[in-house]
Amino acid sequence: MNIMTDRLAPSRVPPLDISRVREDFPILAREVYGKPLVFLDSAASAQKPRAVIDAVRHCYEEEYANIHRGVYFLSQKATEAYEGAREVVLEFINAAESREIVFVRNATEAINLVATAYARPLMSAGDEILLTAMEHHSNIVPWQLLRDDIGVVLRVVPINDAGELDVDGFRDLLGPRTKLVALAHVSNALGTVNPVKTLAAMARDKGVPVLLDGAQAAPHLEVDVRDIECDFYAFTGHKLYGPSGIGVLYGRAEHLEAMRPYQGGGEMITSVTFEETKYNAIPFKFEAGTPNIAGAIGLGAAIDYLEGLGVGAVAAHERDLAVRAVRRLSEIPGLRFVGTARDKAGIVSFTLDGVHPHDIGTILDRQGIAVRAGHHCAQPVMARFGVSATVRASFAAYNTIEEVDALARGLESVREIFG
Repeated sequence: MNIMTDRLAPSRVPPLDISRVREDFPILAREVYGKPLVFLDSAASAQKPRAVIDAVRHCYEEEYANIHRGVYFLSQKATEAYEGAREVVLEFINAAESREIVFVRNATEAINLVATAYARPLMSAGDEILLTAMEHHSNIVPWQLLRDDIGVVLRVVPINDAGELDVDGFRDLLGPRTKLVALAHVSNALGTVNPVKTLAAMARDKGVPVLLDGAQAAPHLEVDVRDIECDFYAFTGHKLYGPSGIGVLYGRAEHLEAMRPYQGGGEMITSVTFEETKYNAIPFKFEAGTPNIAGAIGLGAAIDYLEGLGVGAVAAHERDLAVRAVRRLSEIPGLRFVGTARDKAGIVSFTLDGVHPHDIGTILDRQGIAVRAGHHCAQPVMARFGVSATVRASFAAYNTIEEVDALARGLESVREIFG
């Protein structure tokens, strides 16, 4: 039995009504190659419930117009819906004020916004940014660009063989030149849930601000930015049952007020002459141009849907699926789990001796099973565990125990094919 089975335990939260939940997702009724669709790639992008589809359709069919500047009925209705979504986000992550919620394209843009508008003006050569060895490329490359441009130093906190962060190493790397901590709340490649409240407190004691990449956390955990006491929090809509092309940057008001605009154009100004531009108030200072109006409305609908199910109930359900997956997959000869942290989200990554992950993904696809095979935009994680790629099964509110068993049977057939 793999050690991971001893680390995970089933939840004790009352179960979701999965049959009802599945009825909310139209795409789950379709077949792939004559087989029922088993979608196990929600960490990349989750499927959309009817409530989100209907909200986006209603926007375009009934109330679409450009927002904020129109005095006519449709513009006012669209503005109300767009700003209403901002209020939904505020409540979802327990921000203090709606002006701390900036709509962006995705978590990647949110991190780039902080790198460009916050970190760049404040840092100089030799200043340090503290990352971890489990980061997604989106929380590595922006800081490398900053390093190459102005000479900041990137420090990396190691992880152990289970994929858990070295907390003592984190503390030791917080030094007098550390100007920012940027780390994942949940690892997309390993499923590890980091103790972000503890880490943020350590950084705060040193006067160091903290940015959290919450792309994998917001759909699966209850997020309270004021309880965590982070300075920035980034997440994306498409992983949270919402549309693509919409995401959120939470930033403490005092930081956003002090930051220069990320982009220039319409909406982010109060007045423009050829001699001078005066910028708009936050958050509008960071929302140049016509935004993804329907996307924001769809994100608000997605959050309402998730909260209607209960974030805790969804998290418990996903944990139960992960427990089942670990137990079933542990029985397959040559299967190795990558990421066995004690505190994990509903992500199971693994390799199979003698079989490339892409071959596994292709064979499973022919059985209607969608998994992700590759480096998951986390190549340093792959290097840490001595592999070029893994297969990743990731769970959502709509997945079932039967689908986990279908994955296990599919992998058993892969084992039979390759011997």
